[in-house]
This record gives sequence, C-alpha cells and structure tokens, in this order.
Amino acid sequence: MIVQENASNPVSGIDESLVSSYNDRIRPLLDAIDKLRDLNVMQEGIQLPTIVVVGEQSSGKSSVLESLAGISLPRGDGICTRVPLVIRLQNHAQSDSLLQLEYLTKVVSTDESNVAIAINLATDEIAGNGKGISHTPLTLVVKKNGVPDLTMIDLPGITRVPVHGQPEDIYEQISDIIMEFIKPKESIILNVLSATVDFPTCESIRMSQLVDKTGERTLAVVTKSDKAPDGLHEKVMADDVKIGLGYVCVRNRIGDESYEEARMKETKLFQAHPLLKKIDKSMVGVPVLAKRLVQIQANIISKCLPDIVKKINMKLNANVSELNNLPQKLSSVAEATTTFMRIVGLSRESLKKLLVRGEFEEYPDDKSMHCTARVAELLDKFSEDIKISSDNNSFLMTEIEVLEETKAIALPNFLPRSAFQALLHLKIKAMAEIPANFIAKVWDYVETVVIAVVVHHCEKYPQFQSHMTVAARNLISSVKEKSTERVLEIVEMEKLAGYTCDPQYLAEWKKHLAYSGNLNQNNSVINLGFFGNINVSHLMNYPIGIKSEAFDLKCRITAYWEVVIKRMVDCIALQLLLSIQRFANGEMEAEIVNEVMDMKEGGIERLLIEMPSVALKRERLNKSISLLKESRAVVAKIMDKIAVSDD
Repeated sequence: MIVQENASNPVSGIDESLVSSYNDRIRPLLDAIDKLRDLNVMQEGIQLPTIVVVGEQSSGKSSVLESLAGISLPRGDGICTRVPLVIRLQNHAQSDSLLQLEYLTKVVSTDESNVAIAINLATDEIAGNGKGISHTPLTLVVKKNGVPDLTMIDLPGITRVPVHGQPEDIYEQISDIIMEFIKPKESIILNVLSATVDFPTCESIRMSQLVDKTGERTLAVVTKSDKAPDGLHEKVMADDVKIGLGYVCVRNRIGDESYEEARMKETKLFQAHPLLKKIDKSMVGVPVLAKRLVQIQANIISKCLPDIVKKINMKLNANVSELNNLPQKLSSVAEATTTFMRIVGLSRESLKKLLVRGEFEEYPDDKSMHCTARVAELLDKFSEDIKISSDNNSFLMTEIEVLEETKAIALPNFLPRSAFQALLHLKIKAMAEIPANFIAKVWDYVETVVIAVVVHHCEKYPQFQSHMTVAARNLISSVKEKSTERVLEIVEMEKLAGYTCDPQYLAEWKKHLAYSGNLNQNNSVINLGFFGNINVSHLMNYPIGIKSEAFDLKCRITAYWEVVIKRMVDCIALQLLLSIQRFANGEMEAEIVNEVMDMKEGGIERLLIEMPSVALKRERLNKSISLLKESRAVVAKIMDKIAVSDD
C-alpha cells in the first residue's frame, strides 16, 4: 500500500489508514511469498501468486514500472529487459532508499542513480553481452518511502522482427518465456497496452487470452493516454478483449519530469481533458493502479495460500516416501555381508518355491511366475512337436525307398535290420533339433524368473543387483549348456540301435500288422486300422510283396517310435527336473557368493559404494526435503499470524 502523501511519494493520494491496515495484515503475506520465491520453491512444481507484467516493445512498460517504483529502469533501443526482472517493492519509513540486485548467487547493492547501469551489468552476466534472452531471473529489491508493497515480474517486451543483432528466433524465445510465467493459474497478468494501438491486434492480448480466456486474472494498464485520447473512453468501456480485472489508464512520465510533477499533470489531464475526463476516476492514474495491484495481490495470495500449504505437504510427503524407498546405504563390510547373505537366502527360498515346489503366493497374479505350470506347458509342447516331426511323404513310400536301398542277396521273407535302422535315423534326424530347442526355451524362461526374483529382493540394494544377475546369467548359461549336452546324448543313444524291453512294442506292432491283408484290395482307399483310411492309389503298381514288407516295416517303426517318444520325453523331463532342483537348491547361491566375494575384484567392499544415480537422487531428494520443510515453516508461521489476527 502507499504511505502518507509527501513530496517524495511517487504514487501519493492513497488513504493513510489503508496503508496501516495493509502493512499490518498484508505485508506478512507478501513477505512469506517473497521468502518462498527466494527459496526457489517453484522448482518443486509449486506455483506462487505472481503479478506478471507483459507488453509489446514501446508499449510503455518501463514507464509504468518506473512510476510504481519511483526509480529509473534501463532504456534504449531494442529489448532492454532480457531476463525475467523480479521487482520487489517494499515501503519503509526511512527517508533513504535501499536498493539491491539478487541474481545467480550474488547480492549487489546499488542506488537510484546507478540502478539502471547495475541492472544492465547483471543482465549481461546472466544472458551474455549480446542481444539474447535468458529464463534465469534477476531480482531488484527496492525499499523506499512511498512505494506500494508489490512484487512484480517484468518480462521482455514482445517483438516480431529481430533487429540490432537479436537472434532470428527472438519472437519464439520471448513467447516461450512469457507463456511460462503467465500460464499458471496463480499468475495475475498485468497487460500493458498503448492507447495508440488497436487493443485486439496486440500480441500481448493474444497471449493472455490463450491462458486466460475469460480474462478473470488479467488487468490492463493503458499507457500514453494523452497521445491518443480519441475513443479511449469507448475502448475501455466496450472491453472487446475481455479484461476481467478491468482497465487503468495512465499518463507516461515525459522527459525530466519528476515523479510528483508527472502525477500532478496526470491528475490534471484526466480531470480537464474533454475526452479523458469521461473515464471514471476509479480507472485512471498511477495511484489507482498501485492500489488496484496491491488489492489484487492481497486477494490472490489469500486465495492461493491454503493450496500452497497443501501442495508443499503433498510434495514433502512424496519426497520423504521416495527417499525412504531408496537403497539403504551400507556403512561397513559386516553390514554389507549380512545384507547380502540375507538377500541371497531370500532369493534362494523364492526360487525353491517357484521352480521346485510350485508355490506362487509371492506372485499370485503374475502367471508368468507360476513356474511349474509354465515348464509343464513347454514340456507338453515339446512332446507334441516330436510326434508331428515325422516325414510327410506319401504312405509307405519312405519305407519302400529304404527297402530298395537296403536289399541284399538273402532270404526274401526277412526284413533287413539296416532298413529299420535307416528308417529310425530318418525319424530321429527330423526331430533332432527339437529337444535342444526345448531345453533352450526352458532355461531362457528360468532366467527371466531368476532375474525377476533377484531384482525384487535387491530392490533397495541395486549395488547387489548387477553382481547377482551376472552370476545368475553365467550359471544359467553353464547349466543350459550341460543340459543341452545331456539331451543330445539322449538323442545320440536313440540312434545307436533299436531296443526296448517294453512289451507294448510287440503288442502295438501286431495290432497294426493285423491290417496288412487289406493291402490286397483293389480299392484306392483302404482301412489300415491305426493309420486310418488311406489313399493307396500310388501303390497300385507295386507288387504285393514289397507293399507287405513296407507295411510291416512301418508297423514296426510306428510301434517303436511311440516307445522312443515316451522314453525321450521321460528322460529329458527327469533330467530337467534334476537340473532345476540342483540350480535352485544350491548352485545359484554358490555362484552368486563366489561372484560377489571374489577378492580380485574388490569383494564385498564393492557393495559399500553407492551407485552414482542413487547418490545423485538421494542428494536431490534431501535438498528438496530441506527446501520444502523450510517453506512449510514459512507458510506455517504466516498462517499462525493470520489465525491470531482473526481471533
């Protein structure tokens, strides 16, 4: 608010009683918000109530801010404001004004005579010596008798055409920085418009309307009222551009006028000018603007404060929870060893449940972790794949070809043993890759389960995770290789000779062979029992003898192949169960312990080193929590004052 009228008061004319009320009740609110801004709480995603000053180049922004602050700001061609300039005005009773700049990590004192130069130097340090702009803010604190207690952010003036060495994308850069500040719903937009232009064509109006369609948080200050008085009354009354908080028309200070002279001429202008005196007195003059801004600022702070408290608490709780969920720091080799062995033990027990006992209460809803069922499914698929791996030649043609190539000078009613062996080799060759592929699929699946279990138990200790997963993968690779070798041995054994003591072989052979008489029929389709109704038209030209021998051979190999499949599936299944059980019961634990305890690579002491990503995250969270706690204390203090005041 504005203090009592005197010669040094740039915005004199405000009721002194209102000043006292404001200083007692509202100043603490603004101090709290300024403190939160100093703490940089906005980097935590918590928006603060802010008056954002926007306008196009040459709209008179600088004149308005100078009139409110009672100091001279940088002037010149092109963009004078190249960084967000936070202007913090604080009324105080002493006659000597105090000015200082705060930016980056510096605090630089200045005075009214040199403040413009100091701002330019600070801007160059932030944004460089060229014409570019920066998002990094510069704060100007003005403690002066007679200024309104306000905090405003002045942004670069909008320009479309780059000049004087400005970047080619200067418009886009300025637009981005303006939208960043005016988009939050907590921002009040002070839109500076020149009376000499058509308001709907102003780019600053277009930007405001993008984020504040109803204009409920936009206040317009119309400058240069004395330069274009014609129709100004109609323009502000019509409000074609939806300025919800209304208009305030002002006269710019000209030349070397003192602030008091400028205000006197402004008062006279709006009282005496035949056109401008039509504008309601509640809409004209810098003192009115100051009062409006003070009131709006107080309202928005009071409105937003409870939400700020809520957001600070929510963010603080979330950060504390995230920090608590970070990996625990290990302080000694003993602690690391104890933790490591506990994790290994938990992982081993989980794998025994999942891989051996078929218990999945740890992952009730994740069917991919129900291991015994998934491995059984893979085994069923393996069994089916072997059954359908036989040749697809026409019926008996493979057998006839084999008999032709194994015939010898011998009695005609004996099947050559080599014929059966050749046929057996053909069938084994057709399925030779299936068992190895099955083993690979099973151990690939086991690897995904093991890694998932290890990652789960290492959730709070990622420094263990990489070593344990490496050990698990190495062991699984080794076990997979050994299992594959054993399976290939089983396949090779089946090639050696046809043998079984299973009486089912003879029974099935005789049952199939009983249909051999049907081969004598002249029909193109005949019933051959187990083999079904077969089209034998392609066998018409073969003698009955060769057809009978070929059918006998097919019955033998069919009966024997059923034995081979069951034997192979049983052996591979049992070998797989044994490998998985050994793996879960001790092999993995031993491999992991050897990997981590390997002293050549640092051993358990490596686990005391926190991962860089975790360390950085811990540091960031600790800083954020400290900032939020301090912010909460600032807000709590002001809330307590409000509560006492209300009582």
